[in-house]
Formats: sequence, structure tokens, C-alpha cells
Amino acid sequence: MGMNCRNCVAGVAHCHGTLIQHHGHRPECTEPDCDNPELILHSLVIDCDAVGCDCAQQTEERLAV
Repeated sequence: MGMNCRNCVAGVAHCHGTLIQHHGHRPECTEPDCDNPELILHSLVIDCDAVGCDCAQQTEERLAV
């Protein structure tokens, strides 16, 4: 017996990936098939700093110039 996703079974729009929120940039999803990186569709959301992204630093540097 396999495990079934409750949202898949119910036909609810959702994504199994993790949404990565960037500072001042569009969010991205870890699922390659996800074409709609909206917060409401993702159960797992993390800040890009958690994956070593330096976009916050880049944004600060751009604003300082």
C-alpha cells in the first residue's frame, strides 16, 4: 500500500516542492515541473539565505551605489 497525497487525491492545486523566497526577486520552486511559484500552492517555504543564496547582499550593494 503506497502513501497518497491528500491534495492529489482531492484534486486540489498544490506543489510538492519547496518555495524559495528571494529578496527582491521572483520566488523559485525546487520542483522542475512547477510553473507557478505562488506562496499559496506550497506547504514548504524557506528564505533563500537557508540555501546559501547571496541575493540579499547583492541587493544591498546595488542600493549603496
